[in-house]
Amino acid sequence: MTYAVTTLPNGLRVATESLPGMESTTVAVTVDVGARFESEEEGGLSHMLEHMAFKGTKRRSARQIAEEIDMVGGNMNAYTSLENTVYYTRVLKNDVPLAVDMLADILQHSTFDKEELERERQVILQEIAMHYDTPDDLVFDYFSETIYPNQPLGRSILGKEECIRTFNQDDLAHYMSGHYHASSMVVSAAGNVSHDAFVTLVGEHFTGLSTASHKAALPAKYAGGDKRIKRKLEQLHLVMGFEGVSFHDDDYYAWQVLATLLGGGMSSRLFQEVREKRGLAYTVQAFLSSYADNGVFGIYAATGEDKGPEMVPVLCEEVLKLQNGISELELQRAKNQMKASLLMSRESSASIAEWIGRHLLNYGRYKPAAEIASIIDAVTDETIIKAAKILLKNKNIAFTALGLQKKLPEYNAVQDWLR
Repeated sequence: MTYAVTTLPNGLRVATESLPGMESTTVAVTVDVGARFESEEEGGLSHMLEHMAFKGTKRRSARQIAEEIDMVGGNMNAYTSLENTVYYTRVLKNDVPLAVDMLADILQHSTFDKEELERERQVILQEIAMHYDTPDDLVFDYFSETIYPNQPLGRSILGKEECIRTFNQDDLAHYMSGHYHASSMVVSAAGNVSHDAFVTLVGEHFTGLSTASHKAALPAKYAGGDKRIKRKLEQLHLVMGFEGVSFHDDDYYAWQVLATLLGGGMSSRLFQEVREKRGLAYTVQAFLSSYADNGVFGIYAATGEDKGPEMVPVLCEEVLKLQNGISELELQRAKNQMKASLLMSRESSASIAEWIGRHLLNYGRYKPAAEIASIIDAVTDETIIKAAKILLKNKNIAFTALGLQKKLPEYNAVQDWLR
């Protein structure tokens, strides 16, 4: 495995990781823009732009884009997150030139055809409707609104229906020209690829990118609070959160280990106490969502309406116990889980290509798996306790409930249990 990175004269970074034993290569373009870069009026534009990039260019119709990729047996897709948008194509090694040409075309020469835009608008509206019908996803939107009120990080990636209905060709073109700059993008490839040949290809095709400076996102400010939405559902969905850390924090991986041992697997504390011992829920998990300047540590559980009053104090008690330390065996299990997940993800060329792009945008360099594994190995009981105490210092917890909520504890009671 050989990693290399080259910066082109226009500021575009081109990076590869060569995996000679593979027959395929994934080419990815990671853009340093996502939903948190949007104004309230622009909410959903990052996601709509990602959809529309495949709907025709000056050289290709939407059908031709699909047919050319299918002709070589490849696949092409994209996704939008709060901080990044990623476009990727996986093809056989001899078809890398087509992959680069295709990605360069859709990211520099999309036409945002009016008829295609109207069709895709309906698709996105259906996606929003489907999201509303998926409570285990929807509750996290309400949770984000609670944590980051009146802020881009608190708004849904999908956007609001009223905004989606009004976006036009000019809105898409203006948003793309304002954010899709050479310095805010990384073109990466992982698989059977030659770095020098790949750099030449990218240099030949990505010639139309702006060299303007990148527009930064607005800073995030954690707030916390209480949000409860009553809705007739089979289960009550609960999310409880605390201010966490950004992915730049020195103890970021200690917080990840903390989330894993609390609720990251079948041996985790929450799984054993909530599901195995008490039978309160089928699903319970802990998570750390980290951004460039902020983060959230949270717990999600889905349970019956009648179990909510018992569930909440149990969740609080398990969080409080984190301050008391953990066994060496428990710590090692959590670290092994994280390292195994890290290494297993490297069996996918798509995962590696996207990983390279995110690292270069987030850290300015690529962090090898061995380096990350050594940082995880260095996490100690003391750093776990330190993270747990920091977590509990902020009294403004975030509490969100979606579903029928008979006798669910009040917000003040939840705060008291955590003191």
